[in-house]
Amino acid sequence: MSGKPRLTYFNGRGRMEPVRWLLAVADVEFEEVFLETKEQYEKLIKDGVLMFQQVPLVEIDGMKMVQTRAILSYIAGKYNLYGKDLKERALIDMYVEGITDLMQMILMFPFSPPEAKEKNLDSIKDRATNRYFPVFEKVLKQHGQDFLVGNKFSWADVQLIEAILAVEEKVPAVLSGFPQLQAFKKRISNMPTVKKFLQPGSARKPPPDERYTENVLKVLMT
Repeated sequence: MSGKPRLTYFNGRGRMEPVRWLLAVADVEFEEVFLETKEQYEKLIKDGVLMFQQVPLVEIDGMKMVQTRAILSYIAGKYNLYGKDLKERALIDMYVEGITDLMQMILMFPFSPPEAKEKNLDSIKDRATNRYFPVFEKVLKQHGQDFLVGNKFSWADVQLIEAILAVEEKVPAVLSGFPQLQAFKKRISNMPTVKKFLQPGSARKPPPDERYTENVLKVLMT
């Protein structure tokens, strides 16, 4: 086995996408194994690889890591994206948790029934514009720096650019009232490793479609 991290998940965004983002912006190459059948998933459970019988699974530094938050904090710490001290880590954690709450709505959106999609889309727009994005607009305006924490690129910035782009796919004008976030998006998107990840052909996954949701349900449902 190579020294590259090995990611096991579905061939789509889901809970693995923030892991892909973080590794990519840290300029770390990784390998992926895609779950296509229920048998693959059940074998992982039978082999004792999935501690809580859940994916994502990331094999890195001799560990078989599960639980998205644990995986992300390990990668952030390993690649110097987790602040310089406990106070900065606490800020990064707070920002990341808030963004994760918003991203959870986006993550579940493809699985909502057709009759609920419009309502759920309205909820995403409302939460983004009235609860989450105003927080980051205020932070950037108050400290006048390029990044959210300690004037240094961190995990929080990675999570935020991922969230901005994901919400914009559903609500294109969502940043119209947030000039600081517009500038942040432009600034971060032009960083070399981020720019590379946003190019066609990268490991970044497209928005989930019907095929993706069907595959997830096929593998996970009993």
